[in-house]
Amino acid sequence: MKTDFKFNNLLGTVYCQGNLLFSPDGTHLFSPVGNRVTVFNLVDNKSYTLPFSHRKNISRIGLNPQGNLLLSIDEDGQAILTNVPRRVVLYHFSFRSNVTALSFSPSGRYFVVGLGRKIEVWHVPSTPDSNAEGDLEFAPFVRHHTHTQHFDDVRHIEWSSDSRFFLSASKDLTARIWSLNREEGFTPTVLSGHRQGVVGAWFSKDQETIYTVSKDGAVFDWQYTAKPGRDEDEMADDSDMQWRIVHKHYFMQNSATLRCAAFHPDSNLLVAGFSNGIFGLYEMPDFNQIHTLSISQNEIDFVTINKSGEWLAFGASKLGQLLVWEWQSESYILKQQGHFDAMNTLAYSPDGQRIVTTADDGKIKVWDIESGFCIVTFTEHTSGVTACEFAKKGNVLFTASLDGSIRAWDLIRYRNFRTFTAAERLSFSCMAVDPSGEVVAAGSIDSFDIHIWSVQTGQLLDRLSGHEGPVSSLAFAPNGGLLVSGSWDRTARIWSIFNRTQTSEPLQLQSDVLDIAFRPDSLQVAISTLDGQLSFWSVSEAQQISGVDGRRDVSGGRRITDRRTAANVSGTKNFNTIRYSMDGSCLLAGGNSKYICLYSVTTMVLLKKFTVSVNLSLSGTQEFLNSKLLTEAGPRGLLDDQGEASDLEDRIDRALPGSKRGDPSARRRTAEVRVSGVAFSPSGTTFCAASTEGLLLYSLDSTVQFDPFDLNMEITPASTLAVLEQDRDYLKALVMAFRLNEAGLVQRVFQAIPHADIGLVVEHFPTVYVARLLRYVAAQTEQSPHVEFCLLWIKALVDKHGAWLTANRGKVDVELRIVARAVAKMRDEVRRLADENVYMVDYLLGQAREPTAARGEGDEGLEWGGVEDLGMKALPSSKKEATLADIMNEDVAENEEEWIGLE
Repeated sequence: MKTDFKFNNLLGTVYCQGNLLFSPDGTHLFSPVGNRVTVFNLVDNKSYTLPFSHRKNISRIGLNPQGNLLLSIDEDGQAILTNVPRRVVLYHFSFRSNVTALSFSPSGRYFVVGLGRKIEVWHVPSTPDSNAEGDLEFAPFVRHHTHTQHFDDVRHIEWSSDSRFFLSASKDLTARIWSLNREEGFTPTVLSGHRQGVVGAWFSKDQETIYTVSKDGAVFDWQYTAKPGRDEDEMADDSDMQWRIVHKHYFMQNSATLRCAAFHPDSNLLVAGFSNGIFGLYEMPDFNQIHTLSISQNEIDFVTINKSGEWLAFGASKLGQLLVWEWQSESYILKQQGHFDAMNTLAYSPDGQRIVTTADDGKIKVWDIESGFCIVTFTEHTSGVTACEFAKKGNVLFTASLDGSIRAWDLIRYRNFRTFTAAERLSFSCMAVDPSGEVVAAGSIDSFDIHIWSVQTGQLLDRLSGHEGPVSSLAFAPNGGLLVSGSWDRTARIWSIFNRTQTSEPLQLQSDVLDIAFRPDSLQVAISTLDGQLSFWSVSEAQQISGVDGRRDVSGGRRITDRRTAANVSGTKNFNTIRYSMDGSCLLAGGNSKYICLYSVTTMVLLKKFTVSVNLSLSGTQEFLNSKLLTEAGPRGLLDDQGEASDLEDRIDRALPGSKRGDPSARRRTAEVRVSGVAFSPSGTTFCAASTEGLLLYSLDSTVQFDPFDLNMEITPASTLAVLEQDRDYLKALVMAFRLNEAGLVQRVFQAIPHADIGLVVEHFPTVYVARLLRYVAAQTEQSPHVEFCLLWIKALVDKHGAWLTANRGKVDVELRIVARAVAKMRDEVRRLADENVYMVDYLLGQAREPTAARGEGDEGLEWGGVEDLGMKALPSSKKEATLADIMNEDVAENEEEWIGLE
């Protein structure tokens, strides 16, 4: 089995903190998710996560007007410059301070950052497209100039449309006007008058008016005018002209403060988000209220408007909500929310297209892998959901919860159709479903028994007693014959629940059992224990075959409060979750650390370690002890140095007795990195892990922008066409076209191959290209009118490479499904066409074969029945036949499309 898995996508988290960005065309939305950036395609309803990651959570992102350069900055001021179309990191840079604001100029040549009280203007690094010479630069970030006149943090920066001036809004109650370069007669101007910190400041479209918004909900209109009371006839002096407040407006939101705001100059639209989850739309300069809507139960952290002014994007970090609202039609374009509490477990659907996640927030979410979106959320559970598992057919999902219920969900109608409960109130911690989907078993930490229900009736069938401690894990054999349970009493038991005796075979272990996994062939079971050991047992003989000491492999990462290095920290040296690969050759294991380990079952060797996160904003990602971060009062990361403005109360693991400060239910900011669930996809080419940062997908065949095969200087489109047309070497031409990977060239070579040579070409076709050729032929079957030609290709591929396709089913499972769908679609279309034309065909055949009922004098030439009815009685025999053929041809011509389909 291949082990070169790479990070592919991040699901389960749609927004964490920071600002949101629309692409210049308004069709894509950039959202910071922890230390990564996810891009949402709002037109095609897809999403992907950029492959780079920061060392801490991202605080600001900026996009140049061309949309090809993304600048992302984390909490420490470390910046990464990325080429968005190619998804390639171009440059790393450090601003050496926390960045509070970031904005690119409309010209695309400069960007401004707010570094606390300081403002810096920088040149945008040139790209090969914009650099006339196309040379790479050694130091692409060049500072233009610096401003240091604010007295508190800069919150917002906005450019004028001509890129000559920019506004800065600060917490020091003022906004300031700056010029990019020295302007004659211009001096930096201070706009003061607000009573609380200024949230945003913007120019109007004609740049004659400036709008400023403060935290207390005040909106001021500023214009460059003379002092009020001056006579109109009197000539205004330049010394009397200055920016003055001409209008004051106020948002009337009781017991709510303004959190964010955005302004769209072209439509004069002002959007404001408040701390109570309400946002309002207002038309400036008259401040006419257009719309108000409550979109969240918590405060809105950020709002932005796309270029056309039609879509508004909102981010709420407390519940991880991301919304895109079209205000004219009053409808949601995007409405996503991740789990706002720790994920517990996950499960792949049998077709591999969906992933189900459960969490301590009591929610069950179904994620579509292709789009990256959550398609349905179930909220019936009233407490944390601890386990989930699919029935074999994939349309039924079972979940166990701490609220004392096991629920069965119909994933076709999206409803809960069965609920299983025990005689007394129990908190179920593990669950297993029989492969037939008729029996479900669950274990609890409150009781030592295993409860078994019938799915058909919902009745409790039996209680299996034998364990002397809480049951921690359950697993049915894939063939449905046995049930294996693990407990904290240091034993695992093999139950034959379908036999009359219902006997159990105990397996004695050295420590508490944490998780159990069955190999797909049902002959072996793997058990993870509290002492970090992985043991492999033979099910038939109930004997241990082999084992792995995983303590050194899984240990990694020290908490903020730890006074020792990661190698000496206790409590992280075990695997909480283990799963076999689809072929049973590998075992995937994860626990309360930042590592996921992949082991070989046959050789008991660690094949690869995957690092879940390098995010230093999480506790448990650092390996070594840094003594300078430890003070006499405790770790520096937990010290409160901001007084009442600090939000570190939620970070501390234990509050002082009797303390009422802070929200006890709020999630701690410094969450610990851990892996609570792992699973292989049914195809075996992807695995996912439920971690603190979200649902991480690792794939063998990660999609790339350009991936040519074995290119060299001799392979060009011209040489490919020469091989095709002059040498008539169809096999070589097809391979060269696939190496170049140009759609037009591949189609031209594909259609130029004679149908008689298809079998010969496919027989000698390299197997490395078979999967790509299968996918291409399936796409052509659905699009091209050459139906029989494409079907001949599919038949030849299956005949000549059937053995290889069978042996590598896991690699080409997706392609085979696409081919099956294309063939089924073509079959249905031909069947429908035949059904619609069956009576026309019968009529024409009947007219051609019906003999003459009687022959009369002068009718010797009549040999077809019914010709007299066609008005040809006076014509000679040859004329009659010709005219009849013409008429039949006309009938055929009228139904030409149907006849082509029948052929």
